[in-house]
Amino acid sequence: MSRTAFINARLIDPASGYDQMGGLLVENGVIADLGPTLFNDGLPDGAEVVDCNGHVLSPGLIDCRVFTGEPGAEHRETLALASKAAAAGGVTTMIVMPNTNPVIDDVALVDFIERRARDTGIVNVHTMAALTKGLAGTEMTEFGLLIEAGAVGFTDGVKAVANAQVMRRALSYAAHLNALIVQHAEEPTLATGVMNESELSGRLGLAGIPAIAETIMIERDLRLLEVTGGRYHVSQISCEASVDIIRRAKARGLRVTCGVSAAHLQLNENDVRSYRTFFKLSPPLRSEQDRKALVAGVADGTIDVIVSSHDPQDTEVKRRPFAEANFGAIGLETLLPAGLALVHSGDLSLERLLAALTYGPSDLLGLGRGRLATGLPADLVLIDTDVPWKLDPAKLKSISKNTPFEDRLFQGRAIRTMVGGDTVYVQGEER
Repeated sequence: MSRTAFINARLIDPASGYDQMGGLLVENGVIADLGPTLFNDGLPDGAEVVDCNGHVLSPGLIDCRVFTGEPGAEHRETLALASKAAAAGGVTTMIVMPNTNPVIDDVALVDFIERRARDTGIVNVHTMAALTKGLAGTEMTEFGLLIEAGAVGFTDGVKAVANAQVMRRALSYAAHLNALIVQHAEEPTLATGVMNESELSGRLGLAGIPAIAETIMIERDLRLLEVTGGRYHVSQISCEASVDIIRRAKARGLRVTCGVSAAHLQLNENDVRSYRTFFKLSPPLRSEQDRKALVAGVADGTIDVIVSSHDPQDTEVKRRPFAEANFGAIGLETLLPAGLALVHSGDLSLERLLAALTYGPSDLLGLGRGRLATGLPADLVLIDTDVPWKLDPAKLKSISKNTPFEDRLFQGRAIRTMVGGDTVYVQGEER
């Protein structure tokens, strides 16, 4: 029997509101017991002892928007390296998007990703299958068969489903299966620019993407949702108007949820002034007023999950003029530190941050994880919330280094990650 005893830990389970100093015992890959008096009578025989020194022990993070290069673009990133980056960021479960080559739109490819992740990865990996065949936006995939194969949701990733009839049919069909439909909310004929449409975009001479490209798509889909009664999730929102729309829709009882990226909670359009292409994201970074509204949306629960939107891009497609460079930034290793910055600034409580990174995404996708509870898999992250450090892109696990947080000073990070009872990362140690 394998045993690990975590002692002197600040145990935080955001799902139940539990927050106490104590210990936690892992046996054979699951949480066997936890509590403030757990080891008062001594440690179990043969257990590996981890002294947490008062640091936070939390359920492992769940990142439900991760792009990888495998299959088809392994030069950008493989599942194995994405897993290492996830573990270093305290992420124990990642949900990969279907925007690969070939597109993950049939059972065989879902099975390939699941098997490949088991063979080469060190964290849990689940797949969102394509909502439409070939991401073409015209013909739905076989939802039922894909769910049986392991798909946890349906999305066209960075492509919006612009055809209203296709979206209506998808929501209606998915409602019978209780499947989750995930939309990248950008109306494509309006989202033809490269940054937020504003006075700043005009001064920089860059074509803008208006916020209405996002809000029009969300409003349309919510009207369809009212008719179909399905489950609808906006993968990322980026502006104040979207927060208000989602808040009102939830008040009406619609089954709608949404996410936001850690980058959009920390950065705004002013970061684009340097024409640094690592700040070129989809949806684009918007105004400071929008950023503050997004943070408030996380704080009050309107925004359900925080994602990394990890999207590795190589230098050939990023080292270009801003207008010509690809969208996207990596984020698995900065997801937690960027969130902790909001805790230190007083904008978010630590419990609310961890809720949006643990049981929030778990409940959304039906994963049965994201909690400190006996009998559940021992997916855990030990967090030093106060340690100061500077992000050095050369030390990131990802092959691609396109981080918007280059040379950023952070306070707090994951220092140990456990997946299924196995320690897969210890800060400062190579594994």
